[in-house]
Formats: sequence, C-alpha cells, structure tokens
Amino acid sequence: MTTAQGVFRRKPIDQIGEEGGTELTKTLGLWQLTAIGIGGIIGAGIFSLAGAVANKTAGPAVLISFLIAGIASAAAAFSYAEFAGLIPKAGSAYTYGYAVLGEIVGWFIGWDLLLEYTAIVAVVAIGISGYFTELLSLLHINLPQWMLGAPGTESEGIAEGTYKVNLFAVILCLLIAYVLNMGMKNAARFETTLVYLKVAVVVLVIAVGAFHIDTDNYNPFFPFGLSGAFTGAATVFFAVFGYDAMSTAAEESKDSQRHMPKAIIYSLAVSMVLYVLACLVLTGMVNYKNVDPESAFATAFSDVGLQWLGIIISVGAILGITTVLFTFLLGAARVGYSMSRDGLLPQWFAKTHPVKHVPSRITWVLGIASAIIAGFLPIAEAAELTNIGILLAFVVVCVAVIVLRYKQPDLPRTFKTPGMPVVPIIGVIFSLWLITFLAPETWLRFAVWFVLGLIVYFTYSKKNSVLEKTKR
Repeated sequence: MTTAQGVFRRKPIDQIGEEGGTELTKTLGLWQLTAIGIGGIIGAGIFSLAGAVANKTAGPAVLISFLIAGIASAAAAFSYAEFAGLIPKAGSAYTYGYAVLGEIVGWFIGWDLLLEYTAIVAVVAIGISGYFTELLSLLHINLPQWMLGAPGTESEGIAEGTYKVNLFAVILCLLIAYVLNMGMKNAARFETTLVYLKVAVVVLVIAVGAFHIDTDNYNPFFPFGLSGAFTGAATVFFAVFGYDAMSTAAEESKDSQRHMPKAIIYSLAVSMVLYVLACLVLTGMVNYKNVDPESAFATAFSDVGLQWLGIIISVGAILGITTVLFTFLLGAARVGYSMSRDGLLPQWFAKTHPVKHVPSRITWVLGIASAIIAGFLPIAEAAELTNIGILLAFVVVCVAVIVLRYKQPDLPRTFKTPGMPVVPIIGVIFSLWLITFLAPETWLRFAVWFVLGLIVYFTYSKKNSVLEKTKR
C-alpha cells in the first residue's frame, strides 16, 4: 500500500467504535440531547453579541444577520443530522470525515477540533468571569484584582509585575470537567436544568421587553445598508452552532439514529426563534445607536426603570453561558476519545471510568488545558485560537454527505439532507466565505497547529492506527 493510499484509508462504517476503549453508556434521550444542543448554541449570542452587532454593524437588521447565519448553519446542520442518524458513534465531524474521506482528513478535523473546542471553553470561561465580576460589583462585593484577569490585562490598583490569574475562569473550567466526570446521566441532568433556567430568563426578557418597544426605533431598519446585515451574519455565525459539539455524544444516546437528527434540528430551530425575538425586543426598546455593546439587555432594562431585571439577566447570562462550556468540553472529550480509540492518539485516553463509563482521562486533560488557557491568556488572544477549525469541519461534513450519498445511496439513513446536493453546497460556500473574514493571526496559529499535526500523524498516529494494525 502506498503512502497516499495509507493516509486516505477509510474506516468502514459498520466497524466504527468496535475496537479499543470501552463502549459508552447510552443514557441520553431526545430532550436531553436537544438541551445539550441549545446549551451550546444560546450563550453570548443573546447576552452580548446581539447588542454589539446591532450597535456597530447592522442596527435593527441584526435579526436579519441572525436569520442569514441561521440559514447557513442549517445547511450544515442537515448534513450533521444525516450522518448522526447513519453513524451513531462518538466523534462527530472527525468520525464522519474518517469514514468517508479518509484517515488523514479525519485526523486533521479531529486535531483541529481538539484545539478549537478547548479554546472555546477557555474563551467562554473568561467571558463568564467578566459577568461574574460585574454581578458581584452590583452587589457591592469587590474581589482582589490579582485574581480577576490574565497576565497582560489592565487592572487598577495593582502593582506592575504582580502575579495575576483569572482564578474564576480556571475554577469554572475544572468544575465543568468534574461535572462531566460524574457520569453522563448526572451531567446531562445538570446541563438540562441550566438550559431550562437559561431559556426561562430569555423568555422573561422577551415577554417583559415587548411592553417597552417603540416601533420608531426600527427606522431606519438598515442603517448600515444590506451589506451591514451580511457583515453582521459573519459575526453572529459563531453564535448559531453548537449542535456540532452535541453530535459528538451520539454514542451515548438511547436511540441515536432516530433522536440525534431531531435533536440537531430542534436545538437550532428553538435557538433561532429566541435569537430573532430577542433582537426584535432589544432594537425596539433602544435605538441601535444607544445599545450598549457589552451589556445590551441589562442596560436597556435599566434605562426603562427595571434595574431588578438587569440583575436577573446577569445571573441568566452566567447560567446560560455556562451551558456552552459543558457542550464544548463534552465535544472535545468525545473527539479525543474517538481518536484514541482509533489509535490515532494514545489509547490510554480511550479508557473509560470503570463505574461512570465516561472518558474521564481525556476529559480531565482537556479541562486542565482549557483552565490554563483561561487563566493565563487575555480573552482576545484566547479567542484567536477558535473558529477556523469548526468552519473547516462544516466544510468536511457537507462535502462528505454529498460523497457518501452518491457512493453508497442504499445505506440505511433515518434522516436525509433535503435539497441534495444544493443544501450542503450552500453550507460549504458559506463556511469558506466566513473563513475569509478571519484575521491573519488566526491563519498563522492554524498553520502552526497544522504542521504540528502533520508531525504527530506521521511519527505516531499513522503507524499506531487500528486500521494499520488490522492490516498487519
């Protein structure tokens, strides 16, 4: 077998998950899966991103930005849904790419997602730390400055050279790793409870805010032109995925082939309805010029004399964004587990807890890694580690669903992507378009991680792959 043939060898779909590791316990029902998806999608998108885009990029047309991003995300979501019903195993885009496009493609998607998901956990933890600090200040509680930010961040009243760490962000990352290691049944209960609370806060915001809408604030609806709405879509796109990380838990679903496709579609649909209604309320309550880019809803309700709701919103933001941490650390751990089970990473990581039946080793490794990033990197630098890998995963999944549909049309699919091949092609085009918006620094970090991945693959993964050992 030539090197080219070796790196593009494909994992037979009916053999995925059969070798190595221990099978994960099937505990997740449809609504728990949907809650995990909503938990990954709704977070900073409502509580901060909507306000920033309305103020600086799109005005009231921010809801159009969310709709455009939602349609583009749905194109990829349909592709994920088809694979989730067809390949009910952990790993999501990594597993799909490996089965359809070859080992090297699956490797790089998995390798990228390990970094992307871990970095997202860190970035979100830093963001929650900011909300937590703001909430404490509203309650007149002031913490020492040395524990409120990473080295290099500005702090008043702290001597230059003083050791600094974002302690709350570190603790939060480790706490989520602990929750995930309690066992999927208990962890899912924790996540589902937080999601219910988060959705309740968003519904409360929409219901109360609807009585304070001034329709004059919708005029002009496109103050930055139609291009502003499209530019806004590129920004808010990163608030309308999360189902991809949720789909990594397919192996822990009670009936993945039926429930996982529904959970992907339901979670995106519910999230989009809440996003659009929240944007309508926000830009109706406050003229887009006066929207606070950082704490839009809290400020909007304070301006109409409802300061008490601002505190509830801050608590809801903390709870809501915490669910994002859960979903993406879950996704990172399941991708790492799948790669280890396939021999592409040391199989030590694929060993599951003897009682809880979760991949505890890789979960702690990635939880500690995210804690280190969150504690010692400013949010801007941590954020630069995200985005490109997820967009490339979308491209791979959309391409793979087309390839597999035409190469093996008779496979038993519980869900079929509609509008084949147009819909997945839309997902590919939109993802590639968004990649062009990424900063040069993001490309540089991606290149470094890519080269490191090449080294790891050809020095370890290729020769230790389960497929390689099977061939021998």
